[in-house]
Amino acid sequence: MTEDDIVASWTERVRLATERQTPLRIRGGGTKDWYGQVLEGEVVDTRSHRGIIEYDPAELVITAKAGTPLVEIEARLEECGQMLPFEPPHFGRHATFGGCIAAGLAGPRRAATGAPRDFVLGAVVMNGQGQVLHFGGQVVKNVAGYDVSRLLAGSLGTLGLILELSVKVLPKPVAEATLKFDMNAIDAVRKLNEWSGRPLPLSASAWCDHTLALRLGGAEAAVKAARLSLGGEVVDAVEAERFWSGLREQTDPFFAVLPPRAALWRLSLPSIAEPMHLAGPHLMEWGGAQRWWITDADPQTVRISAKQAGGHATIFRTGAAYDRNTSVFTPLAAPMMKIHRGLKAAFDPARIFNRGRLYPDF
Repeated sequence: MTEDDIVASWTERVRLATERQTPLRIRGGGTKDWYGQVLEGEVVDTRSHRGIIEYDPAELVITAKAGTPLVEIEARLEECGQMLPFEPPHFGRHATFGGCIAAGLAGPRRAATGAPRDFVLGAVVMNGQGQVLHFGGQVVKNVAGYDVSRLLAGSLGTLGLILELSVKVLPKPVAEATLKFDMNAIDAVRKLNEWSGRPLPLSASAWCDHTLALRLGGAEAAVKAARLSLGGEVVDAVEAERFWSGLREQTDPFFAVLPPRAALWRLSLPSIAEPMHLAGPHLMEWGGAQRWWITDADPQTVRISAKQAGGHATIFRTGAAYDRNTSVFTPLAAPMMKIHRGLKAAFDPARIFNRGRLYPDF
């Protein structure tokens, strides 16, 4: 099928689903099927709509179809010494470009560079009426409709069927080094906040089990000066790559064993928040702003703890026997939910796209 045939067939499916008010489940490689609420509806597989449309390294922008494999995007950028700045996790070799943005997840570099939504410049989306809408552009200076494009990041496909995306990219750092420190959680939070206020080329951090890892990235002179200033033990480059990749893809030993009745919680907190002295393994990333917690505590206890610390909590993964009859994402305040419902009604009035994936009644 040609590109036009694929889009035309999707238009017909979307219009028919809207007419009948039957749900459609937008799916790329399926590597993040476990993330979010329920999976409902007939699958719309986006992988047939693939390919890089335009990439000019000098402009620092890549435009590609949503079904393009993420590995293909990254390989093309690698050829020119560039990268997706938010270091997106794949969670499997079939991850797609559109799925990466729809999930809105970022890796260890998030605290230094920004989230996926910060780099989306433009998008082509099919709404619930089967109309193809264009937002934003393919150059950094073009900001028309920019906020609409950013809404797609983290929407989990609930607003529409993403067809194309234009994303800003960045050069890869010339030099990198990873340092390791023996440090308790309290000192780690203090040090991370102290270092973040200094002109250091920090690109990632992680604390777990009395060890703080720090990744530096930038010009060789800057990385060398930071190494001398900070001290610590230099980690072998191969081992460092394995460690940061393990955090991004959650293949690190911390994530390996999830008890049947426990959940892996993702807590978003102020970086200065004191370590939470609660039962269960903890891991801190993003300068202390992201905390992972494996616990069998009830959701209310976890969410109250996160709120008291100034943040919120999300159920990321669950054990085989965990009771999933609870909201994965922290319930929104009424004014914010009203805005969400308004957006959903504007893009998908019949609620056919990824019904219930973000919120149970959304």
